[in-house]
Amino acid sequence: MAITPPPERVWWNIPIARTEITWIVIAFAWGLLMFSAMIYWHIEGEQNLSNESYRTTPAAFSEKANAMVEQYQVREEAGMPVVHPPPGSDVYMIARLWQWWPILEFEKDQTYRLHLSSMDWQHGFSLQPVNINLQVHPNYDMVVTLTPNESGEFGVVCNEFCGIGHHNMIGKIYVTE
Repeated sequence: MAITPPPERVWWNIPIARTEITWIVIAFAWGLLMFSAMIYWHIEGEQNLSNESYRTTPAAFSEKANAMVEQYQVREEAGMPVVHPPPGSDVYMIARLWQWWPILEFEKDQTYRLHLSSMDWQHGFSLQPVNINLQVHPNYDMVVTLTPNESGEFGVVCNEFCGIGHHNMIGKIYVTE
């Protein structure tokens, strides 16, 4: 019984049952396999985002985002500016209660540096259906290098609960040919 101490105080000298050794070997081998798979997918899987982050302030980040919108706005959609920056440029997207601002328009097979920051508290950036997920924090500028390889309309969803309007926090990114 497990409640009472073992009859032999030196438990490591007690022989292990054959089935228990088998399960220990299987668990150890499975752990090595999964560890090796993680290393392999990290190197060969092309699933890791090239990202970097910097300290910033909401005011400084907002100033950069507003300057980008003034320079590259092409139209408005439902009162929201749609921005089409040139390939290779730095693009800014703001997370705030309860919206992603502005709407972005990229060109297919072109590279952009997407800067993300929050004006209030933590949000989650989830690009659907591509399944890119990042945490967006206030006072940090998260930079992700993106090269869209298919055209269409992509949704940006906040996947970190941010308050009563969280379910309405949806943005857009268009990718054109």
